[in-house]
Amino acid sequence: MRILGLDIGERRVGVAISDELGFSAHGLDVIERKKNGEDIKRIAELVSQYNVSKVVVGLPKNMDGSLGPSGEAVKKYAAKLQNTLGIELDFWDERLTTVAAEKILIEADMSRKKRKTVIDKMAAVLILQSYLDFKIRVDSREKLQ
Repeated sequence: MRILGLDIGERRVGVAISDELGFSAHGLDVIERKKNGEDIKRIAELVSQYNVSKVVVGLPKNMDGSLGPSGEAVKKYAAKLQNTLGIELDFWDERLTTVAAEKILIEADMSRKKRKTVIDKMAAVLILQSYLDFKIRVDSREKLQ
């Protein structure tokens, strides 16, 4: 069962994919957002190509946990995506993932120009990996009970 992770921004969508066992996330793509729906078609192609059973969408929240305009925009985009894909979709709190992704890329001594091309993909990896880690912890606890 593969899971697709998305970091949805105003201009780009970072995409990550899990391994088949759901243990690790890997960067897959950065998709330019298009008004004609080509971006959603590309995500649908990836879902089909990788036999994805669930999509995890990073939900940007304010530091107090409330949803701001960007969170509402992501929910609206996710609704379109859900209608197209017809598979399970979960939201995952993505507070500070782009900041963390930038820090990782800076520590890797990546140039500013190169960081700009991969930061959305790295943020998607962080979103998906934190989701997978949480699911593993919850599943482990349930098995112990």
